[in-house]
Amino acid sequence: MKCIALAVAAVLVALLTENASAQAAEDPAVNACKNTGLLALRERSPEITDLVMDMESLAISKSDTKVEDVAVKTVILGEAYIARKEKTGKPDRFVCLLGDKGKVLLTFFTAQ
Repeated sequence: MKCIALAVAAVLVALLTENASAQAAEDPAVNACKNTGLLALRERSPEITDLVMDMESLAISKSDTKVEDVAVKTVILGEAYIARKEKTGKPDRFVCLLGDKGKVLLTFFTAQ
């Protein structure tokens, strides 16, 4: 049973890395997600001072799908550190969906 689970995990990792690419720190899609995410987080918690993306954890995948009639062109998954009053804690997982022309459609953060 353990071998099957490991094999499935290996296949999923291979598929994800095949469709995802490592990106430079100045990637416009990553910057758009960071900036939009930071604005949304600050609306809810003004003490948030920064959002630091863990570039090594990012999986950036091109997409050709729709949610209802809205095109989703890029999906970014990864970890980010939310700084509150200049202190950061554990990383949070995030998902960011981008549509046509790099427009951020959704940023979602969750504690691990």
